[in-house]
Amino acid sequence: MNPVNLREYEEAAKNKLDPDIYHYFAGGAQDEVTLRANEAAFRRLMLVPRVLTGAGEPALDVTLPGTAASMPVLVAPTAFHRLADPEGELATGRAAAGAGVVMITAMLSTVAMEEVAATGVDLWFQCYLQPDLGYTESLVRRAEAAGCKALVITVDSPALRPGERARSALLELPPGLSCPNLGGDGDIRQVTLSPDISWKELDWLRGITSLPIVLKGILHPADADLAVAHGADAIIVSNHGGRQLDSAPATIDRLPLIATAVRGRVPVLLDGGVRRGTDVVKALALGATAVAVGRPVLWGLTVAGEEGVSRVLEMLRAELANALTLCGVGSARQVPRDLVVTDGPAAAP
Repeated sequence: MNPVNLREYEEAAKNKLDPDIYHYFAGGAQDEVTLRANEAAFRRLMLVPRVLTGAGEPALDVTLPGTAASMPVLVAPTAFHRLADPEGELATGRAAAGAGVVMITAMLSTVAMEEVAATGVDLWFQCYLQPDLGYTESLVRRAEAAGCKALVITVDSPALRPGERARSALLELPPGLSCPNLGGDGDIRQVTLSPDISWKELDWLRGITSLPIVLKGILHPADADLAVAHGADAIIVSNHGGRQLDSAPATIDRLPLIATAVRGRVPVLLDGGVRRGTDVVKALALGATAVAVGRPVLWGLTVAGEEGVSRVLEMLRAELANALTLCGVGSARQVPRDLVVTDGPAAAP
């Protein structure tokens, strides 16, 4: 099979992976209402192109905290890449470096952040703030020393909400795999998710590092405003890919509200449900600087390792450039709001 789009990559990966691993990657929380909503919400949005704009070939490059990128697509943080391919995050990092995009490496990576950084990729490190602030600080210092360009703090996980699709839940890694960012032997329970974490821990973090801080998991405009007030350098509108609170709204539906609350003070990014270049254009029009993709990267990695990830990213690049051209837009940095309307008879801008 030679996949020609991201959905075909998922089908190919499903056929190749152990079913429990596939369902771990693909699944969401409980009834998977939010998981389905993320993609469905994009389908409700339509693009209204402008014609004869003379815009030329679209420029795709964007500026992000700590770095620039060749296009407004990042690799989202996802755990356990070596379950998909023996080289794991090393293969992902090389592909992202070759594509000129930022990779957000996960706290629960199966390759140490230092080794991923050595691939030459522009790396951000994703972390859950730990109640043991000394332990958290040690992770921050490792990220700084490794050359990570930003810290991504996941803020939507005060507790774990396990999925139900795979009833034999993946509670530990197979022999030979570990999570070296934790300094442990693969026991993922070393990460403590605590409902006691609050804005004061973010203030503490802001005080100990000069790295840009990106908050991932913002859905409420009031939290977006608080994030900026507490020193966040960017926000990722995210519902954890539908893996935490089921019935949380789709991220693309919340994006305009978050963008309005932020008022251009920091970049707003989005993840959840992006499967096409047209999805990227919709997010840019509604206020995002860039989007992050997670599961599609895992599907590419499963199918063909580094080459598969490269192909997934290049598919998105080609689709994005084509969509911008057809919409008469000359730059990913200047996508007009009236390009997007809601599906239906009253959809005129």
